[in-house]
Amino acid sequence: MNVEFNLNELKAADRLPSPSGTALAIMQLVQQSDATVHQVSQLIKVDPALSGRILRFANSAAFGARRPIADVETAVMMMGMQTVRNFALSLSLIGSNSKGHCPGFDYEAYWSRSLAMSVAISAITTREVTVVSAESFTLGLLGEIGSLALATAWSEIYGECLGAAEGRQLLELEHEHFAIDHNALSLLLLADWGFPVIFLDALKLSFETKVPGINRTDQFAKQLIFARLIGNYCVADESQQAALLPSLIAAASLHALDEAELLTFVDQIIELWHEWGKVCDVKTDARQSWQKTVATLRSALSGLELLLVDDDPMMLARLSKQLAAAGHQVAVCRDGESALKHVIEHRPQLVITDWRMKPMDGLTLCKTLRASAFGKNIYLIMLTSTEDEDALVEAFDAGIDDYVTKPVSLRVLLARIRAGQRIVTLQHELEKESQDIQRYTAELATANRRLKLMAHTDILTNLPNRRYALSRLEQESAAALRTKQPLSVLMLDLDYFKSVNDTLGHEVGDQVLTHAAKLMRTNVRSNDIVCRLGGEEFLVIAPNTNGATALLLAERIRNAIEKNQLRGLVLPRPITVSIGVAGSLGAKPDWKELMKWADDALYRVKQGNRNGVQLAYRDVGKGR
Repeated sequence: MNVEFNLNELKAADRLPSPSGTALAIMQLVQQSDATVHQVSQLIKVDPALSGRILRFANSAAFGARRPIADVETAVMMMGMQTVRNFALSLSLIGSNSKGHCPGFDYEAYWSRSLAMSVAISAITTREVTVVSAESFTLGLLGEIGSLALATAWSEIYGECLGAAEGRQLLELEHEHFAIDHNALSLLLLADWGFPVIFLDALKLSFETKVPGINRTDQFAKQLIFARLIGNYCVADESQQAALLPSLIAAASLHALDEAELLTFVDQIIELWHEWGKVCDVKTDARQSWQKTVATLRSALSGLELLLVDDDPMMLARLSKQLAAAGHQVAVCRDGESALKHVIEHRPQLVITDWRMKPMDGLTLCKTLRASAFGKNIYLIMLTSTEDEDALVEAFDAGIDDYVTKPVSLRVLLARIRAGQRIVTLQHELEKESQDIQRYTAELATANRRLKLMAHTDILTNLPNRRYALSRLEQESAAALRTKQPLSVLMLDLDYFKSVNDTLGHEVGDQVLTHAAKLMRTNVRSNDIVCRLGGEEFLVIAPNTNGATALLLAERIRNAIEKNQLRGLVLPRPITVSIGVAGSLGAKPDWKELMKWADDALYRVKQGNRNGVQLAYRDVGKGR
């Protein structure tokens, strides 16, 4: 990604999936080297729901405890603080994002597939150790969190993208509408939540689907690709599984699994997937929801979606038949408790309820609905046998919109429903206007991001330009000072570049610049920022990196450029690069002086044989 995507506006507006306060506190505490099991346990106890699930998991077959665990501190000690951290983060995000309003985005299928991938990567990294399996679990679960973020932040527009994606790459559509895609946004969110760099690098590589390398990061990326295939296989129906099986078998061969071993391995993962689904409240029988389309979720009706609540079965039968004949879609419940559950699951537009019922009466049902976010806009009609003024005032205070006395006159009831329908229609129009305003605002924000992207991007190399480089370096310097972390910069200059322009022309010179920029971008880490300062000069900003480590990064870039020459062109000299490196820690040096140190080191390389790297003299022996 060329320019950092600004998360602040979305985070400030609470429009992104985010961990709960308790989960964030646990994450931050576990990252501290001196954190204790007791401190983590005390944080968990603040959240009763999390405490219960921690104990439930610690005693589940998925964890395999040998004896019953009855208190949170013992559970944390047995599970390990990192596993608890990941578990808290996962539950927090699942609990607050299990449903949403984006048409075309299947929330159940998303979490079901993500959970299958997380169980798969945990099993794979247990079998072939690259990282701690308990930590890889959370990366598998949240590796595609960017798609949920887009569905949350711009639900209507993203729904249109999903609908138009058939025959087109979804990533391209996302870039057109949001100036970012869900893969890049996933990496940004995970970095913001403090995931290790190796996780981010491996996840970024796994999006490419083919990883040629053999180092630890490359191996982890291959494992993520394999886990993603298994996740897709788990949630597929039988015909889809048959289509996915050849690619799954091919991928399994890279992990020393033949076809029989693969099927056994996948069966074990599916069993664990079901166990985890019970613990996390994620539906793991996802085949039905996988096949749903937006059109079948809710059909267009001429009337209203009504819920009729009464403990008299004859009344229910008569009124439901009459209301259905009038063009309405009618559901029935026999008491307030079942009605409340129905409202939560189906969100009817209008509720008609009797007053006197057990165990929950109509008045309590009205109060409960009005006290909840999902029940505030439902139109409520009370059926009552009394016209006592005090009783009716009490009912209106409880939240009813209208009432009909018993015995119920169908003409009067239909008239009251028509009055309610006008209110429901007005609410729908207001909601549509609000969505339109949100849509226009989102489109304007996207246009502004594109303009900002253009203003901060070098047209030739597609790298961030000098303006962005200086602004970003100042920001990273302030962040390094605030967190007391090191910061390094690399100043790069292509050797003898002027001779290319002078002898072969600027068109060839542009090809050399583009080629070198691509190699730089490929060989830095996911957190590093490569920028073009102008001409043949480039800058790499390396956050949380000391001078000695930055020197290794510089050598990797230098070596990659030297070994990967531009094919099809006869150049006066091979393409090489000279690199100066400087690092800081704390307030000294500031970012301007840091650039000067790196520039001085670059000058010394160019005064010598070029095609080399040099650490600024002030850094030597200081580990910075």
